[in-house]
Amino acid sequence: MKRPIRWMLAVMSGVMLSLPWLGFPGWLLFAGFLPLLLLDDFFVREQGRFRSISFQGHAFLSFLIWNGLTTWWIWHATPAGALFAIIVNAFLMSLVFWLAHLARRAFRGTPGYLAYVVFWLSFEFFHYHWDIEWPWLTLGNGFSNNVMLVQWYEYTGVFGGSLWVWLVGILLFGFLKMVVDGFPLRQKVTRGVLLLVVVALPTVWSVIRYHNYEEKEDLRTVLIIQPNIDPYTESHGEGSVNEKLMKFIQIAENNLIGGIDFIVGPETVFEENWDEGNLLRYPAFRQLQELTRMSGGSRLVIGASTFRIYREGEEVPATARRAADGLVYDVYNAAIYTGADGGYQVYHKSILVPGVEKMPFRKYLKFLDSFIINLGGTTGTLGKQDEPTSFITPEGDRVAPAICYESAFGGYMAEFIRKGAGAIFIITNDGWWKNTPGYRQHFSFARLRAVESRRSVARSANTGISGFISQRGEVLQRSKWWVEDALTAQINFNDKLTFYVKHGDYIARVSVFMAALTLLNLVVTLIKGKKNPH
Repeated sequence: MKRPIRWMLAVMSGVMLSLPWLGFPGWLLFAGFLPLLLLDDFFVREQGRFRSISFQGHAFLSFLIWNGLTTWWIWHATPAGALFAIIVNAFLMSLVFWLAHLARRAFRGTPGYLAYVVFWLSFEFFHYHWDIEWPWLTLGNGFSNNVMLVQWYEYTGVFGGSLWVWLVGILLFGFLKMVVDGFPLRQKVTRGVLLLVVVALPTVWSVIRYHNYEEKEDLRTVLIIQPNIDPYTESHGEGSVNEKLMKFIQIAENNLIGGIDFIVGPETVFEENWDEGNLLRYPAFRQLQELTRMSGGSRLVIGASTFRIYREGEEVPATARRAADGLVYDVYNAAIYTGADGGYQVYHKSILVPGVEKMPFRKYLKFLDSFIINLGGTTGTLGKQDEPTSFITPEGDRVAPAICYESAFGGYMAEFIRKGAGAIFIITNDGWWKNTPGYRQHFSFARLRAVESRRSVARSANTGISGFISQRGEVLQRSKWWVEDALTAQINFNDKLTFYVKHGDYIARVSVFMAALTLLNLVVTLIKGKKNPH
């Protein structure tokens, strides 16, 4: 295989893998890895001529294209952060492929291809749990605009989708290779039938489930507000805060109807840094409570920047800041719940955006805190809470207040549901990404959360896409980009737990275990090979 053809195959894989994030059907992912698998097969057969690092170079190009085409929009907020995310993630992906390629060289056949599956799923799982979380390109997310095909996510979560992509891809590559290499007809038919079953069985079951799933009627009326404030030009002064408050209240008042249970506003509508221990002293907060009384007793869920001051003797977390006068405090990206009864509850965003809301590996890089990007009126690493907590109404309703980035984490959202949340309220500000695929991708991921948990979703964005999503992932209503809007709908609460919510990311955990065994076996095999070269 000539060099230009090899590089062309690498480019093809990168482009094909990008398509589902750019609005094309998710099933295109089945063929996304085919050019790379063809390259892998070539370098395995020609391992006497080429070192394994040659394959990693081709894989890096593929993943650089995939990351670049799908997440370039980060550039609008931080050019340096975009370059870092795209290049580093592409390198990590190529490293996974290099390890799997080494396993293919050592084991050949099925065990070698199994390494691709378990190494990749382990990598995706790792990306949900280390200090630079970045699950955006999890393969299972590629079906976010084709939820009719993946209703079985209620059993597997998105890792089931990633596994499906790999199984179909490997079987398809094996079938095509059999055809090209002239294998006996019986073997080709057997492989073709197996491929057809792996594609068709989950698809048919999912379509049937989609059309037959019925929500248990337990209705709440929800009003969501999209104030459409430009995050790049807004001011954080007192006058600006008051203007945003009045705009929000006016939109809500103009759309109030009788019987509204919840009013939902977006992330960080108010960035005045409220002292959450004394919210009632702020005129703006009291006006919001008055809004709930005017609406006949609605509950309000809204985003705000808050802070907490630590008293002497209290345990101080690593995220705490120290003022010049010795004051110790934490700043939060928070969701606030309040109602006509005058009480309130606060939830602190737990999964913070690396490089924007936190400095990764801060224990070792605390001196770089000043480089945190200002995307919300505060700078430096934010405080967070260790586990999710739902808002609870006096009637016992529980809602999951997911803030922005958290809605991309299925396992984290499942914790809300296990703790009794009957619906998901997502509050976000997607204006940072401007009119790019970024805000559309973010909205589509919410559809997967609905399917995984069988919970209705109400999503309020400052701008971007606000909307309502049913328990089967169907978009019931949605706003347009860059418009001031308000949407009202009745959604059903649900108290049943899906298999996925009960058991979490078990597919990924099994993959991590199998990857560890495979890696250990690979190391032993390579060591033995060096000791006995002949």
